[in-house]
Amino acid sequence: MLEHMKGAIFDLDGVIVDTAKYHYLAWKALANRLGFEFTEAHNERLKGVSRVESLRILLEIGGIEVDEQTFNEMAESKNKEYVASIAKLQPEEILPGAKAYLQQLRSQGVKIALGSASKNAEFILSKLEIADLFDAVIDGNKVSKAKPDPEVFVSASVALGLDPKDCVVFEDAEAGVQAGKAAGSKVVGIGSPEILREADLVIAGLAELAG
Repeated sequence: MLEHMKGAIFDLDGVIVDTAKYHYLAWKALANRLGFEFTEAHNERLKGVSRVESLRILLEIGGIEVDEQTFNEMAESKNKEYVASIAKLQPEEILPGAKAYLQQLRSQGVKIALGSASKNAEFILSKLEIADLFDAVIDGNKVSKAKPDPEVFVSASVALGLDPKDCVVFEDAEAGVQAGKAAGSKVVGIGSPEILREADLVIAGLAELAG
């Protein structure tokens, strides 16, 4: 499967880097300001979910209703806190094997794209000093439909000039695996085989493929 791919499309969070902790701390700080506790168990519900939907879930957990303007202000304040955190990202925070595998694919002539819901994807790639390893970046600023909708991976394939069936998607979330399959691509799941059972192959991390 991997020998025949012409394009590789990577999710960002949990695949290339783990910024989930920064999201969690920003949401937790917002909940604290609103007067309720936001736990790691609550945070599981936000994985792979857009910022707007995440805020809806958080307010539901807190039993809080707000008007549209306040809602938008909260979403913006959370994002500012998150961006301030990721501004301190260092290149060594790339997950083990990720940079080596990207370089390996480039040397083999495989085209590489990022397919992420994050609106801060390009900023994160620049902080990690790996932006030049990607031929295309399709992020939350370029697509509107959340995974498991395949829009992000179809758009990434188009940006690479390839058919989705000639691309392999690398994902750590169940909704992302479903999106990759719906796009018509093969999918490598990164994480638990029990959760990512729809993937064509499941590995613990990109270090297994590097070298």
